[in-house]
Formats: sequence, structure tokens, C-alpha cells
Amino acid sequence: MNKKTRNWMITGAAVVLLAGAGGYAFMDNYLGNRVEITEAIPASAAAANGGSAVQAIVNGEQLNGDWKIAEPSKVYFSVTTSRETVNFENAAVSGNWTIQLDQPEKMKAEGIVEMSKVSSGNAQRDGHIQNEEFFNMPEHPQAKFVASSFEGLPAEWKEGTVYDFNMPGVLTVKGVDKEVTFKAQALYQNKQVRLSGVTTVTFADFGMKNPHSVVLETENDISVRLELVLER
Repeated sequence: MNKKTRNWMITGAAVVLLAGAGGYAFMDNYLGNRVEITEAIPASAAAANGGSAVQAIVNGEQLNGDWKIAEPSKVYFSVTTSRETVNFENAAVSGNWTIQLDQPEKMKAEGIVEMSKVSSGNAQRDGHIQNEEFFNMPEHPQAKFVASSFEGLPAEWKEGTVYDFNMPGVLTVKGVDKEVTFKAQALYQNKQVRLSGVTTVTFADFGMKNPHSVVLETENDISVRLELVLER
């Protein structure tokens, strides 16, 4: 092997190594998770659920009536790839929840999310999901959830106690309605109602294709998570 050929081989190997490192850095930046989920119900409250401490009974005057979604409420959706789970968050969420402990059939809830405010911490990726093949945000700027019932909520609450319940309803994304059920928890504390709930949908439910590629596989399921703080 002459010197010229050897030099070309060394240069080629260096280019391949640099390209590989650059490609990995690109994938890590573009595909990696940048959002950590913040839970509305503190982990300490959930851990203390069912404890022996004396807890004050919450009466109807404290709880019944209309509540509004307030800061720092967020809605998340997450997709799991062959590398990791990637979270998207949205703090532009509004809506109301009417509570009626003694007449649960009169309870209702609705939430609206401004889809243009979805963020994964990567501007290029966030711009990509606005396109027609995914959320088509120019034509469908909002997503909505309307609850139809609240299954399992007790008629009497104690302050600081976390209650498990199911919240079925209709989730609307891209103008498509999908019946879902959120596995949820609720807590009344410090004059706030805190709500956490999760459900699972698929890309196909809303006319979207799984965005897998030759270098990355994506599961079909999408996790939708509510982390809401409600105030009067």
C-alpha cells in the first residue's frame, strides 16, 4: 500500500467517525426527551393516602360549584420509541369542572388545549408535528375533552385525601371524536382541587400514521395525561 492510498484511507475513516458522532448527536438532539412530567397531585399526598392522621371533612359549600382550570395546569402526551419515551407538554389549557357531591349526575367537566402551544423542548420537532400529516394545527387549532360521568368519586371528601375514579368522555383531536376513559385521581387541599388522569389512544384513532423510520421504531400507543389545578 503506497503512502497516498494509506492517507486517503485514514482520512476516510476519520470522516466516517465524525459523521457517526454527528449523526448520534443529531438523533439525541432531535429525538431525545426534553420534557419531564410535573404531577398536579404531590407524591407525598398520594403516599400518605389512607394514613391514620385526622382529616377534616370537606362540606358541600367548600367543594360544590364551578371550578376553573388554573396555573400551573398542563396536558401531556407521550410516545415511546425504541430509544425512550418522549413527552410533549402544553400549558395553554383552559376549562371548567362543576362539582356536585350530592348530585353526581349534575357534575360536568370540559377542557380545551391550544395545540400551537405544544412543546417538546425541540423547535424543529415541534414544527414538524404541526403539519397536516400529524395534528394539522392551522385547520384544527384546539383539542378538547368533555367528560360524560365521574365513576367512583365518593359523596364525602376529606381534605388531603386522594380519591381514585374513572372519567369517561369524548376526546376531540383534528376534528375527530374518540371515546376514552381517564384513570384519574382527585384531591382537595388548600382551597384547590387537583386532578391527575391518564388514558391511551393511538395514532390511527385520529387519522395519523405512526412516525417510525428506518432508524427508529415508534409504538402505536399515545399516552395522554392531565395534570390540572382547579380554583374558584
